[in-house]
Amino acid sequence: MSATVLLSLGGNLGDRKAAMDEAIRRLAALPGVRLMARSAYYRTVPEGPISQPWFLNIAAAVATPLSREELVRACREIETALGRDRRREIPWGPRIIDIDVIAHGEEATIDGRAFVVIPAAEIAGSLRVGGKTLASLAASADRTGLEKLDWPVEAT
Repeated sequence: MSATVLLSLGGNLGDRKAAMDEAIRRLAALPGVRLMARSAYYRTVPEGPISQPWFLNIAAAVATPLSREELVRACREIETALGRDRRREIPWGPRIIDIDVIAHGEEATIDGRAFVVIPAAEIAGSLRVGGKTLASLAASADRTGLEKLDWPVEAT
């Protein structure tokens, strides 16, 4: 049985766009996973304890037979393959890639940060989280420091 899953991807080191596109390609290549949609690219001012480059963020929706735990493990393997080393990172610091499972079937863990909810609402606006739709969360999100980029979305 397949679950619909919503992912949030971000990174602020190296070729951000290439990292996002490769992560999506690798996710779509997982056994039984089907890419359903992906958002536009968003440039985001970083939050965190140190000065760092801007982030690139996107959201993706996939259908998968993988459990949440199996998908999280697969996402961590993709991050590692793309050069992320969580052991050497500063929490909330720069990273090449971050892939978070923000909704898996009925289970959603989405906060109100604009770089998560706005790309996610673009592809799954009717998804309900905590009694509200992603579209309504996106409409009330503080968009300060978030810019939708006019880049073509990579075909996968």
